[in-house]
Amino acid sequence: MSSEDTREILPDSPFRHETSSRDAAPQFVLPLVVRIEKAAPPSRTDALETAARAVLEILADERSTGEGEWARAMRDWQDARIRKVVRRARGAEWRKACTLPGITVTGGGADAETDEARAGGAAQVRVFPPVPLDSWPKELAKLQVSGTELDDPEPPAAPDPARPVLWLSPELEMSAGKAMAQAGHGAQLAWLDLSEADRKAWRETGFALSVRTAAPADWRALTARGLPVVRDAGFTEIAPGSCTVVADHPSLRGRAGR
Repeated sequence: MSSEDTREILPDSPFRHETSSRDAAPQFVLPLVVRIEKAAPPSRTDALETAARAVLEILADERSTGEGEWARAMRDWQDARIRKVVRRARGAEWRKACTLPGITVTGGGADAETDEARAGGAAQVRVFPPVPLDSWPKELAKLQVSGTELDDPEPPAAPDPARPVLWLSPELEMSAGKAMAQAGHGAQLAWLDLSEADRKAWRETGFALSVRTAAPADWRALTARGLPVVRDAGFTEIAPGSCTVVADHPSLRGRAGR
């Protein structure tokens, strides 16, 4: 579920796969942990959307900016390759993970980060300040990475056109964990491209967004609109540079035909 991605916007973007000055910098990773209890696993779409919101929450948190306690780690992470890794936990593992500094985000329309919300099947994702690539806290290092699979009991509804949408490629099959990392990348790219006023307005909505897989007939048009895209360099089964996520935020939609 590790993911290193590229975009073709800036010559030295943290998402490019070409060798750059970012490769020489110390490498960090943003850890995310999804809670998956055997009796009440979240739906796939809820987990993807909650992971994307978790990334936005830590980017916007006052501890991540200025002289905040996480600011140095956030700067070091974004000065190098931008990596995210999703691990899974349940029971005691989840409770131990929650003792570390971080932010827990609850999905499923829940208004509070409660066991009652989780028991109802709402996704819970905890995001932590970046850590060195080879130096994870022990509470997180032992958690499982590979093989996280989740399903949607029913096909997700069509997204609200008035809210941001992260469109996933219909051409790729990804585990839930890999897709969560990709959704986080897409959300971050949208955040980086927004004005401060648009960021503030988005935050005031609780970072409302949707994550959907695009219809094959729509995918080519989406990727041609000049919107922020994640181009993945981490897959081995596809050609490097294949587009995996399009970040379609209302404030960026004037880019069509750019």
